[in-house]
Amino acid sequence: MELELRFFATFREAAGGKTVAAEFADGSTVGDVLRELEAEYEGMDGRLIVDGDLAPQINVLKNGREVLHLDGLDTPLGDGDRLSVFPPVAGGRT
Repeated sequence: MELELRFFATFREAAGGKTVAAEFADGSTVGDVLRELEAEYEGMDGRLIVDGDLAPQINVLKNGREVLHLDGLDTPLGDGDRLSVFPPVAGGRT
């Protein structure tokens, strides 16, 4: 199945672009895809999944919905789905 992967901030730099179309095995879950991304992109290694769960303060959206409000890493994906991955955001001025 083909997914549209969207990356933001430092993850965009790691992936080499904002949007990537990629093929994954049918029946893949969010966790499967994130593990593959960690293996493929050095800048994501160990930053998406920590201790078997979504890394703290990482936001992952499936078609615009936060996966934590779905089935987390077990959220199933289908052909044509869009997965957006946001790193932790810090900063701002006071």
